[in-house]
Amino acid sequence: MSNIVAMAQRFRGYMPVVVDVETGGFNEQTDALLQIAAVIVDINDQGQFYCAETITCHVNPFPGANLEPKSMEVNGIDVDHPFRMAIDEKQALPKIFKPIREALKKHGCTKAILVGHNANFDLKFINIAAQRTGIKRNPFHPFSSFDTVSLSGLIYGQTVLARSVQAAGLKWDSNEAHSAIYDAEITAALFCKIVNETSFIGT
Repeated sequence: MSNIVAMAQRFRGYMPVVVDVETGGFNEQTDALLQIAAVIVDINDQGQFYCAETITCHVNPFPGANLEPKSMEVNGIDVDHPFRMAIDEKQALPKIFKPIREALKKHGCTKAILVGHNANFDLKFINIAAQRTGIKRNPFHPFSSFDTVSLSGLIYGQTVLARSVQAAGLKWDSNEAHSAIYDAEITAALFCKIVNETSFIGT
């Protein structure tokens, strides 16, 4: 079976893309979207998933966006740092979406399905930013997602990302945590391990 057929059949036409966002708070309507990282996963000829490509960008807070001090303390982002090289949401989302749409076409999939640790949080911020900027071609399914919290709870009995990663036998670096790139890539590694080690009978 070719990898194109396998990807399209594995999740009913959906292609998993692992996403992590760093934000200025928990309210997607009012709080700033500050960083996006997306990991496109691929599948080899043996049907094993692996991390293929990471796309990321820093994002300028939209006009009037809220920055909660506690959230900023956790993510450690200095929005005014000259080396941050942040771009506005209207440029950031197409930068993330374009390679995802290309991967969808490659694999013959209909939609990307967002994978995340507490995936609903990331999906809400992506969807609201797309609405706010008037971007119509959002490749993600509008409400469905795969959550590694649930998957890890089922497989490993752990729900915290660090503990889930360690229970899966992967290395966790607490110094890198709360960077969108690191969190997305380690979540992607966790997702791939779970999927690869879970038996699947195609129809």
